[in-house]
Amino acid sequence: MTTQHLLIVDDHRNIREPLADFLRKYGFRVSQAANGQEALAALKREEVDLVVLDILMPGESGLDVCRRIRETMNTAVILLTAVSDDTDKIIGLEMGADDYVTKPFNPRELVARIKGVLRRVEALPRAYSKLDAADIHFGDWTLNTNTQTLTHTGNPGETIELSSIEFRLLTTFLRHPKILMSRDQLLDHVSNRTASVFDRSIDNQVSRLRRKIEDDPKKPRYIKTVWGGGYLFSCDVVKP
Repeated sequence: MTTQHLLIVDDHRNIREPLADFLRKYGFRVSQAANGQEALAALKREEVDLVVLDILMPGESGLDVCRRIRETMNTAVILLTAVSDDTDKIIGLEMGADDYVTKPFNPRELVARIKGVLRRVEALPRAYSKLDAADIHFGDWTLNTNTQTLTHTGNPGETIELSSIEFRLLTTFLRHPKILMSRDQLLDHVSNRTASVFDRSIDNQVSRLRRKIEDDPKKPRYIKTVWGGGYLFSCDVVKP
């Protein structure tokens, strides 16, 4: 039996409640939210291991909620979509979702997807902290998590924009300072594995990020290569 906590977010009560009952039979603790506002409020109140999030909701869409979750939390996200087109799926994965399921779906398939995502999450090093502040400081840099931009402390007027992948990679390092992370672990965070379009060498992504934050990318100060092991973010992380 498991005590892992799931949050189901769907505006259709006739989908949300039966699904919650079904998941409880598998030992999950399950909470519910009818919209994005309720979901974000629930995530602030208590710890949630995984969010099952419907994309098509009135008001704030599931994609918007996913983006806001990923800005400040490590919480796993599985998207539910009734759209067969791949566009929403790819956008959701770009925003940091861990997996998606297309409606209508077999509830047992969803259980298998949930267990698979939770296994991957549990295999990752424990996070140092959630990035719940707008500005995160490390070394000579300040990362604004709202705008996904970097500012050098020696030149506050100049900002550097990060791509969505660079931002996810950097925030992964900031959540795990001074912890060795393998390439596979980093790739799970950055590309979510299911997005084959982003299944490219993590070394290339690290090189691009180094070119933006290191004084000398060939002699990195922040992102150290551990031969045969992966990468280690060697700098302290400071939140205001």
